[in-house]
Amino acid sequence: MTAPVSIGDVEAARERLDGVAHRTPLDRSRTFTERSGAASVGLKLENHQRTGSFKIRGAYNAMARLSPAERDAGVIAASAGNHAQGVALAGELLGIDAEIVVPEVTPASKIEATRGYGATVVVEGDIYERAYEHALDRAEATGRTFVHPFDDEAVIAGQGTVGLELREQYPEIDTVCVAIGGGGLISGVATALLAADDDVRVVGVQPEGALHAKPSIERDELVELSDVDTVAEGIADTRMLETTWRVVRERVDEVVAVTDRELSVAVTLLAERAKTVAEAAGAAPVAALCSDDLDVTGEHVAAVVSGGNVNLTDHAELTRTGLAELGRYAEARLLVDGWPRALGDLTDAVADRGAELDGFERGERRRSDDPNRVPVTVRIEGSGPDHLRGTLDALADLDGVAVASRSLEG
Repeated sequence: MTAPVSIGDVEAARERLDGVAHRTPLDRSRTFTERSGAASVGLKLENHQRTGSFKIRGAYNAMARLSPAERDAGVIAASAGNHAQGVALAGELLGIDAEIVVPEVTPASKIEATRGYGATVVVEGDIYERAYEHALDRAEATGRTFVHPFDDEAVIAGQGTVGLELREQYPEIDTVCVAIGGGGLISGVATALLAADDDVRVVGVQPEGALHAKPSIERDELVELSDVDTVAEGIADTRMLETTWRVVRERVDEVVAVTDRELSVAVTLLAERAKTVAEAAGAAPVAALCSDDLDVTGEHVAAVVSGGNVNLTDHAELTRTGLAELGRYAEARLLVDGWPRALGDLTDAVADRGAELDGFERGERRRSDDPNRVPVTVRIEGSGPDHLRGTLDALADLDGVAVASRSLEG
């Protein structure tokens, strides 16, 4: 069965998006080239796009094609956050009233940003599927046009403009890695790239807690999950739908699963080495490059960093987890004699070892603790496991200090 979106559809979308969507940069990364063993790695930074993700491309392309009557009636959409902002901005630019239904897991920053573009936001449902069902009911009741986040030919064509830019910015590309939620972005990117070179390998990436595309391809049938559990809420879909499935089964070569901890490492390295803020969903292709499950040795690889809309507190938690996975962050529970005098000794010992003190607080006493000592939790960032281990050993050597437990062992 022929896929429903053609290169002509993508090229027409590019014309509509002229002056609306940014041509986002391609950042060549030595760090990820070395970590993956590739010949080169290019980061397609869609987190630099308007609204902080690629979603404005598909939303605007679909809404720009609405009839005058449909525009007057307004639109409605369901989203975990990024599509919401895309539809809201497109509505503002086109003069179309927009209502957005988001699930409870949607970060507050995405909700506020959506409202900032003038859309009405309704929070409904514990996961995306519940919000989606509510939005469909509202569309039928109000006469608004439902703008699907992925299962729509015009949306897919708009997302495909990412692939057109990749063709021009990275002509030597051998493999492209794209996150899969509902499959709209990878469908569009694959359509654009394969039209120019059918030897390009298209790799989808999903979190283990929302892994439906991989078994769908392996069984050659749509697989729907009963639930999802992942830090990457932007791609926490339970399934693809018929339109994206038709494209994915024809044009995607394989799907790689990544863990939430691998996503955290990718978010951390993107912030530290690429100097760019990515949400967990946007970092998924980079997580795949850093994993052992994808072999890109000697290849020129593009990783689409699809979004950067993340609460700063969530980003901080992700990077702490990432640093811990890299062996560069540790937490220790100490028992100290002479509180708060010991605070200065501990701080000096950490500084003398060249480590960073990230946190220091008095903890709760346990029955097994020496009643003459005060429990303290200390969090330290270092350059690696050996550095952290030496710092913790230096703390244990201080007079009146005992290490009760620590997160870095071995």
